[in-house]
Amino acid sequence: MLRAAAAVAAGAAATACTRGGADPAAARATAPATPRPASPRPAHAARPPTRAPGLPAQIAHGPRRGDAVALTFHGQGDPKTATALLSEAERAGARLTVLAVGTWLDEQPAMARRILDGGHELGNHTLHHRTICAMPEDEAYAEITGCADRLRTLTGTIGSWFRPSRTQYATDRVVRLARRAGYPHVLSYDLDSLDADDPGASAVRRTVLDGVRPGSVVSLHLGHPGTVAALPPILDGLHRRGLRAVTTTELVT
Repeated sequence: MLRAAAAVAAGAAATACTRGGADPAAARATAPATPRPASPRPAHAARPPTRAPGLPAQIAHGPRRGDAVALTFHGQGDPKTATALLSEAERAGARLTVLAVGTWLDEQPAMARRILDGGHELGNHTLHHRTICAMPEDEAYAEITGCADRLRTLTGTIGSWFRPSRTQYATDRVVRLARRAGYPHVLSYDLDSLDADDPGASAVRRTVLDGVRPGSVVSLHLGHPGTVAALPPILDGLHRRGLRAVTTTELVT
């Protein structure tokens, strides 16, 4: 289920506010009515780890019959670039899943609330973004729990999903360690946008739109200007196909 987003707007702000409508009686009065103030933007609660009964421990895509896809983002990089991307998604009504690196949360703690307040989903992408499947068991577990601890401190939960770092698929051992840390599922993906190589916005758009299918989980990155520029045409292309961009939890549950 996808939705569309717009162009790069560095440092752009948050989600839409609800505004009070004009009173018809006041509009007929000789003196202008005092406008109602905009309602404050509601805070969005952090989701606990997602449980999807009947789905495998490692999830690479959602249902193929439907109109939804999940755009999932490696959470790291310049916060202005990240905020611009989130704002573009929100402008188009899209909701994203951000898998944050723990050290990025240490440097940019306000981004956790910014992501949630935009109606997006927040998860765990390890503490240091190392090659987790090649690490000794105790170190790999510390990578998972270290990021989980940051998320819990900032949001009250350990995040909706765990995604392993520097690999598309987790090993059985990493799946087991993630479950031990509190994540029922490991989140993989079935479509890599290749945006981390900075091939340019047009190439990112083509890669995503050429490969996407209903139920796809797409891997993207927050900290790349080319990804911000590619997001509006990606969302427009999804919309033209009758697809919507939703959180991963909405996709699979």
